[in-house]
Amino acid sequence: LFLVWNLFLAFIPYAISLLFTGPFFKNKKMQFLLFCTWLLFFPNALYIVTDIIHLEEAENVPVWYDAVLLFSSSFAGIAMAFASLVNTEFYLRQIFPRRLIGPAIITLFFIGSFGVYLGRFERWNSWDVIHHPLHLSSHIAADILFPFSHYRAWAVTFLLTGLYSVFWFLLKAFPRVNKEYST
Repeated sequence: LFLVWNLFLAFIPYAISLLFTGPFFKNKKMQFLLFCTWLLFFPNALYIVTDIIHLEEAENVPVWYDAVLLFSSSFAGIAMAFASLVNTEFYLRQIFPRRLIGPAIITLFFIGSFGVYLGRFERWNSWDVIHHPLHLSSHIAADILFPFSHYRAWAVTFLLTGLYSVFWFLLKAFPRVNKEYST
């Protein structure tokens, strides 16, 4: 059941990102509000990759079944994350010069990866921004102000940022490679 819930949460940023090209496209304030909401939920789509920690030998279920289930759910979550990022990239291209899009995407992965850390290891949720804003803010401030005391937060964040960035830029390279070999 947790996979179904996590897939639903992964769908939210994708659904929000569809609005970047929709009727709100001309309203800059609404676009920015949508972007902030998307950014709040974006880590949920990336988070599902970490569900692999639930892979364990069980008496009544073969481990290969769980592995396939977790892998396919992770793949679906990443697919939704990247699909939402394609729409978000379209939005960002309206604001930033083309040369800044790559660094902006890496920054979004960094923020998203930190969000994954907060969710997986510290058990914060996206809606805690509304329910517990002061407690969450103080927790994040402690991670930022005392990075050596919170080295796991930064190790996980940098590791996941690298992983997601490599996946993203490889995926972006596939159409160019395919085009070069097909001509």
